[in-house]
Amino acid sequence: MNTPLIELLVKTDGGEFLARYSENGLAELDFPKTGRADLLVSQATLPRCHTKIRGWHRLTEAALKNLLAGRDAKKLPPLDWTGKTEFQTSVWRELLKIPAGKTKSYGEIAAAIGNLKAVRAVGGACGANPIPVLVPCHRILAANKKMGGFSGGLEWKRDLLSREGVKIQAAKKHKRRKMFFHSAPFDFLAAQFSAALRTASISFCTSLKSSS
Repeated sequence: MNTPLIELLVKTDGGEFLARYSENGLAELDFPKTGRADLLVSQATLPRCHTKIRGWHRLTEAALKNLLAGRDAKKLPPLDWTGKTEFQTSVWRELLKIPAGKTKSYGEIAAAIGNLKAVRAVGGACGANPIPVLVPCHRILAANKKMGGFSGGLEWKRDLLSREGVKIQAAKKHKRRKMFFHSAPFDFLAAQFSAALRTASISFCTSLKSSS
């Protein structure tokens, strides 16, 4: 039987994150949402037997504070990836190596884990990351430095990258070229055509009179 996770709030300048701890470490981290005032467990009411979770939570709070300030997390709590696949954890370990202010592509992560054909699977592993921000999947961009996806939403991804000083170029809009036609050449051609018609008409009438 699985032991219920302990839920604790992390107050930041970006809102209240929700951290969930197992007996092995931090298992999940959720982005700020509304309607969390009714949490049954808070850090203040944790039983004494959860002293280690209190310590982990302090590490989580400090790490989030640093990350949201655009700095690297100096130290992380133990990360509990129980039940996750070996492929997923290999991707997440690579993400932990990316420093603040730097980005990599899905292809670069695939190369780093020794599986060049796993670009799409790397994207799936990033999307399944249960501990975003601390495991910085927001630092992974699509080809040509495009945003790509993000489980917390693109607004959060832009915000996190911006806090780290990473600028993402907006997609360029292709402007349609307007075609400008000058009337003078067309007027000239029209006059030429009209004159040719008149000449042909006069020649035709002259030939009719001659035959009559």
